[in-house]
Amino acid sequence: MILASWGLAFFEYCLMVPANRMGSDSMSGYQLKILQEAIKLVVFVCFAWLYLGESLRWNYVVAMLMILGAVALVFKTN
Repeated sequence: MILASWGLAFFEYCLMVPANRMGSDSMSGYQLKILQEAIKLVVFVCFAWLYLGESLRWNYVVAMLMILGAVALVFKTN
């Protein structure tokens, strides 16, 4: 279980660093961080559901929709 968790974190980190470098040309640091957290949430939810066998409750879905709303809000142009 520990190796699977660290493997997931390592894989995520290996993708995050190059993505931040490439994304900094077209997005602000705030936008990158909020988008990164949303992606991290989606990855962890899939891991918890598929590997840990946890169920997805309604309040988790509502919280995720609010985070996706934050992503939409941060990319909204004035």
